Amino acid sequence: MPTTVDNYIGAKFVAPSTGNYLNVENPANGEVVGTVGLSSAKDVDTAVAAADAAFSSWSKMTIKARAAIMMNFHSLIEKNADELADLIVMENGKNKTEALADVAKGNETVEYACSLPQLAQGDSLKVSGAVTCVDRRDPLGVVASIVPFNFPLMVPMWTVPIALVMGNTVVLKPSEKVPLTMHRVATLFEEAGFPPGVFNMVQGTREAVEAIIDHPTVKAVTFVGSSPVAKIVSNRCRNLDKRCTALGGAKNHLVALPDCEVEGAASDICVSFAGCGGQRCMAASVLILDGEQDGLLNSLIEKASKVEPGSKPGQMGPVIDSASYQKVISYIEAAEKNGAKILLDGRGWKKDEGNWIGPTIILHKSPKDKTMTDEVFGPVLSIYVASSWEEAIEIENANPFGNAASVYTTNGGNAEWFTSRFRAAMLGINIGIPVPREPFSFGGLYGTKSKYGDLDITGDAAMEFFSNRIKITSKWPVQRTAASKRSHGEMKDAANFAGQM
Repeated sequence: MPTTVDNYIGAKFVAPSTGNYLNVENPANGEVVGTVGLSSAKDVDTAVAAADAAFSSWSKMTIKARAAIMMNFHSLIEKNADELADLIVMENGKNKTEALADVAKGNETVEYACSLPQLAQGDSLKVSGAVTCVDRRDPLGVVASIVPFNFPLMVPMWTVPIALVMGNTVVLKPSEKVPLTMHRVATLFEEAGFPPGVFNMVQGTREAVEAIIDHPTVKAVTFVGSSPVAKIVSNRCRNLDKRCTALGGAKNHLVALPDCEVEGAASDICVSFAGCGGQRCMAASVLILDGEQDGLLNSLIEKASKVEPGSKPGQMGPVIDSASYQKVISYIEAAEKNGAKILLDGRGWKKDEGNWIGPTIILHKSPKDKTMTDEVFGPVLSIYVASSWEEAIEIENANPFGNAASVYTTNGGNAEWFTSRFRAAMLGINIGIPVPREPFSFGGLYGTKSKYGDLDITGDAAMEFFSNRIKITSKWPVQRTAASKRSHGEMKDAANFAGQM
């Protein structure tokens, strides 16, 4: 029986005012597993009003009290991990191991949020003889997060737990393609003890997103998705003088040097480009070889060719929908038409039902092929043999994205040469998916298509994003009796403007 996914407002599931719903399909077989509401600006206004009403009492609680409730939530995620992973497999297409990792990584950020009482206490310093400066972090108010389909639990958990423990109330807009996981998680927020209105969800598509961004009560917006939409979201927020961080797409490059550990590198590269169906912003997209490396190439092709379709550990699931499938196919065909050699062809995975495409490895003659430069977002690895380190860096630096890059080598000096020259924000050495773990923050490079707006999206950057720093400078008069006055040779503070001209 398909699940009906409504809005979650004030700790209640509420049907959208439009009465309209969209089918949610299992990408493995096309089966309709749910329907998700299509909300209007009116629904957004209702959710924001609930969040705003809850803000006063929630923000007045101590950060320790808020973190204690979040600890309950952390425990519930662990307790229900298997059920949540099954939902992710059904609506997203990941294999079970990947789905469990989605849950575990999301809960790792919840765990970080539970530590915020020890991290967000502010600073205090006596800056002159009688003047002290302190700062504190105040919550913003109602904040919103707009998240993509590729990690149904992890990406919402990048922002929601930190925003809540910092004292904000939240409106989340899940992807309409994968709403079932967070539909279940909403009940866990309630079970954990979060008061009504502190956490809310609005389902829908573009109309809901635009209404969230434009709502005057929403003080900050986070977005994760494609680069064109990330830029639109960021610019729209900027025009409203609204705080925003918007993470876009990626074109991540790996460079393999002849001294790399072949079997380890081949396994890691295979997981990086084919894991999660290649539908992650940290997936390998281009492998640049420093000269011919038949051993590495043959090992990689062998490992990728053994990957089987399915949802069991070690298998690879489908891409999310038919549009994504057609997009990936078009990039393979374009490369083939341009003279590239298909070393491993995943098009043979096509079935009558579902969006199946297998690991595909392409050897290019030109670094300017579309498949070498565009974000494909599927299990496709483009390979190019570079004539020098300088050419490899030139290719990586020329791409307009700036999310991640990695080098495979057993030489520390070689690794340093590349990591000091890559044009990306998250770098790896012998790691094909160089995701920073908490307490480190996640985000691409400013000035590229991978990142728009303010700050990173997790870790200490999120703590900064979801709070206002309030600075207090104080000087208290000392009232002493004549008998108690003593001269201690105090030095005059020439930089102190308080009380003097």
